[in-house]
Amino acid sequence: MLRRRGSRLFAGALALALSLPFAHPARASIVERIVAVVGERPILLSDLRKRAKPFLSRIYGSARGAAEIAAAETQMFKELLNRMIDDRLEEQSADKARISVTLDEVDNAIRNIAAQAKIEPKELIGEAKKQGLTEQDYRDELRRQVLEGKLVQLRVRGRVKVSEEDGKAVYARWMRENGAQVDVRILAMRTSPTPAVQQARKLLAEEIVGRARAGEDFCKLVTQYSDDSQTNAACGSRGMLSTENLVKEVQVAIRTLKKGETTDVIPYAPDGHNVEALLIVQVHTPPKVPTYDEMKDQMMDRAFGEAMERQRKLWLADLRRGVYVDVRL
Repeated sequence: MLRRRGSRLFAGALALALSLPFAHPARASIVERIVAVVGERPILLSDLRKRAKPFLSRIYGSARGAAEIAAAETQMFKELLNRMIDDRLEEQSADKARISVTLDEVDNAIRNIAAQAKIEPKELIGEAKKQGLTEQDYRDELRRQVLEGKLVQLRVRGRVKVSEEDGKAVYARWMRENGAQVDVRILAMRTSPTPAVQQARKLLAEEIVGRARAGEDFCKLVTQYSDDSQTNAACGSRGMLSTENLVKEVQVAIRTLKKGETTDVIPYAPDGHNVEALLIVQVHTPPKVPTYDEMKDQMMDRAFGEAMERQRKLWLADLRRGVYVDVRL
């Protein structure tokens, strides 16, 4: 379970560093000032804005009005500053416990993330740079994540105890949020706004449907025709998913299908007007409600993660009570 916790930390670092494009130019010069003091160490506005780059990019790139953007920016800075205060408290705790993170551990984190993303470490760093993060910014974020993982294992893990009742409570909540699960294989073909090309793609898609219904191997059809390279190796499947996670058109199309049956061609138009893709869906596992026994390991792991997070917050609250913290944002 601790190994899974570590992978979540690395995945969190990857999401923070790579998921948000940074393309917004500085809007004005920044006057330096102190936004918080932790013990005797200040946190500067420039430090806060540096950590905020990916989040500012998302806010500035959103299709919202000036007032909404200003409100979102204010809230983001508040939450991020709290995170930075926690980082400082953790660093102080790590110093007292003589815990550190080596360069090799950061390198290992990079290799782990690259392996999860199925790319080379150099490509991972390259992607971080494309998003406006320097290599050092990215390595610093990973170092913080690894350090937190060590501290959590040392200071928090022993406080966590999870029972069968905890797992069942998580399962009950999960059922309310997710319901039936399904595994479908999706062959996705990009289309074009050009009428002639769109018609040709539609005819090809209809031919593929006929071949699938005649018994041709759907995995081979996916490999040959699908434009979704991320799922081609898995026959177009993303594993068991909540039916609610499927687009409405697919939900409707598979509602009455049995295992191995294939839908008609499904035009996918995210904006309701322009068709971006043609989908062909084959049901691998029909919608069903999984039992607790089938989900037990996953639910117990989730209950453990939630308990760890609660105890981590309590531990951080204890750290704050023992250190002078002055927020000036």
